[in-house]
Amino acid sequence: MNRLVKTALMAGAAWTAISGVAAAQSVETRAQQQNEQAASVEDIVVTARRREESLQDVPVAVTAVSGEQLEARGAIDITELARSTPSLTLNAARGSNSTLISFIRGVGQQDPLWGFDPGVGLYIDDVYVARPQAAVLDIFDVERIEVLRGPQGTLYGRNTIGGAIKYVTRRINVDEPEGSIRASYGSYDQRDFVATAALPFSEDFAVSASLGRYLRDGYGVNLNTGNEHYNKDVTAFRASAEWTPTDSLFFRLAGDIVKDDSNARHGHRETAPSPTDPYDTAAGAGDTNKVVAKGLSLTGEWAVNDWLTLKSITAARDGFTRGNIDFDNLPGPILDIPARYDDEQFSQEFQALLTGDRWSAVAGVYYMDATASGAFDTVVGLANLTTLTAGSVDTKSYAVFGDVSLDVTDALSLSVGGRFTHDEKTGTVFRQQYLGIRSPDFGNNAAVPLGGPRTDYTATREFEEFTPRVSASYKFGPDLTAYASWGKGFKSGGFDMRGDAVLYPDTVNGYDPEIVETYEIGLKGSLFDRRFTFATAIFDSSYEDQQITTQYPAGATVASVVDNVGSSSIRGWEFEGRLRATPALTFQGTLSYIDAKFDEFLAYIPTGPLNATCPTQPGCFVDVSNARDFQNTPEWTGSIGATYNLFLSDGSMISFLPSAAYRGAYQQFETPAPLLDQSDSFWLYDASVVWTSADDRLTFGVHGKNLSDERYKIGGYNFPGALTGDSIIAFYGPPRTVTATLGLKF
Repeated sequence: MNRLVKTALMAGAAWTAISGVAAAQSVETRAQQQNEQAASVEDIVVTARRREESLQDVPVAVTAVSGEQLEARGAIDITELARSTPSLTLNAARGSNSTLISFIRGVGQQDPLWGFDPGVGLYIDDVYVARPQAAVLDIFDVERIEVLRGPQGTLYGRNTIGGAIKYVTRRINVDEPEGSIRASYGSYDQRDFVATAALPFSEDFAVSASLGRYLRDGYGVNLNTGNEHYNKDVTAFRASAEWTPTDSLFFRLAGDIVKDDSNARHGHRETAPSPTDPYDTAAGAGDTNKVVAKGLSLTGEWAVNDWLTLKSITAARDGFTRGNIDFDNLPGPILDIPARYDDEQFSQEFQALLTGDRWSAVAGVYYMDATASGAFDTVVGLANLTTLTAGSVDTKSYAVFGDVSLDVTDALSLSVGGRFTHDEKTGTVFRQQYLGIRSPDFGNNAAVPLGGPRTDYTATREFEEFTPRVSASYKFGPDLTAYASWGKGFKSGGFDMRGDAVLYPDTVNGYDPEIVETYEIGLKGSLFDRRFTFATAIFDSSYEDQQITTQYPAGATVASVVDNVGSSSIRGWEFEGRLRATPALTFQGTLSYIDAKFDEFLAYIPTGPLNATCPTQPGCFVDVSNARDFQNTPEWTGSIGATYNLFLSDGSMISFLPSAAYRGAYQQFETPAPLLDQSDSFWLYDASVVWTSADDRLTFGVHGKNLSDERYKIGGYNFPGALTGDSIIAFYGPPRTVTATLGLKF
């Protein structure tokens, strides 16, 4: 750590020393070239509507960040997008190192259990990733990342009621072999290595490969076992082959694999006895954890003629997780959860992209066949009792979609689209209690079944929905565009994999779909001779039949209810902009406001009270909307940053990139939990200093993250009570780190 601090100070001293010898003419010349290349809002090309368009022309709230921008900031994985994207929350899931939790405009999913669908869709090169495990994607070999806010039910469909995140990898576009190496060393003995190579075998065939190796000691330690806690041990590999046999045909075969061998993340006990350091634990459930995810896709494009292109995307993905979460964070098995997850998916999509003189369109069909399964023990050691929960969900999804855009005049454009989705889900749920510590499924063959299964069923449900979208955009000039849109998003229903039919008999009926309907008005463009570029939007969403997971202690076990609790209203405003103050100095900023309120929240009360709603039953649903709030949804978020480029007489450049990100207070769950909620707003301060050689082949950077060493909570579990060991544990965001990175292109 001391070496890194000294390195940062030396970089600052070097900045001061060499600024005096920088040539003024070089500053003006290269700065001008740099800013001519810098993308304004109308220059950025995105594929938010499944076809290449200028960002200014897309009637959707979209944030697009290039891979180069992320590398310049020292970003390690996609969760850092939340620092500079309006209305976005991205975190590693509670008890996980690489499972993604994502919320956009208050809509998302904190429950990563198999069979429970996310509310924000993740796409890798147009391939939908059905499960959040291993989805905290590291930043390497990436062209850009697009964050689409608001329901994307027409062109993306499945589970994009909050929005979509598109991870777009680099295409191979080389005439000769090229490659790059990036090595980093940082706080907590961080050692990262990324290597990328592209090799053309002929004018029409080339291959590329990228390897990322990420190692870091833990931010804390398991005081019980002595092992690292919050460490990182990840290997990621991606390869592709591209073939262009004719001017009208293109094929791309791509594969990826991620292996996460980081130790189990148990969190920090918030009740006594509690370690002083929030990254420490005393868990005894075991530190073993393993996550593997891999995928293969084949994309084909045929430019039939000047106005028609046909596209096919065939993909398969699968993965597994083996791990432990110690809910009590104490050496004994008071409340331990050993678990395993498995998933696989196959998808096929056909698209037709059409272009006319004043119109464009995309139409297609989509099919997905996926299975998610798993099992876990709920070990309550003080009662010598274990509850095994196991099951699977098979999903078959069919969809047909289309979207047409028409330039009515040179200024006015209209767009209309729709998608029809049919989902069929078959759920199998098994729940059995045993006397003993752990069940036979997790190694205790001596465990004795306690009565018959509490849940044991297989059921099938079908869900259908039509999700339309209509928009209009108007150009006030070449640099200013306004738009208005209305659209719907749909997330299908399913079955509660934790459901206990003894405590809640209706669990066998499953739960219904969610619907989000959003009105949005936006303005994008450039002002002051394109020195100031911006995008802003206001939105009003109606959220119906929300699927909420509620877990609660029930005797000597933990019970769960997933139900459609009611409805809510979400309104807000977003802004992001960039100001070029001088040829060398640019400011960036974002600001978002969200007013999310439950209109109805029907909570299941497992022990009463008896009332007119359920006068003869021990449990009932009661509207508690006044006592509930949205999870992972701060009222205000924002960021401000700057980029200052200092051009030296030898043609090289030093860039200084300070930034600050603000997040308001937020809850971990809909029900307030004072010991777990992030009750205070906070700022995260980052800064990077990067030197780039004149030929752009060599870079050296020093990156500081969370420089004020802020302690903030990103997740937790809440199981108070004597029998469960008063298990209230929190998970924290990364502490202050400083990293030095050396990059070489050849």
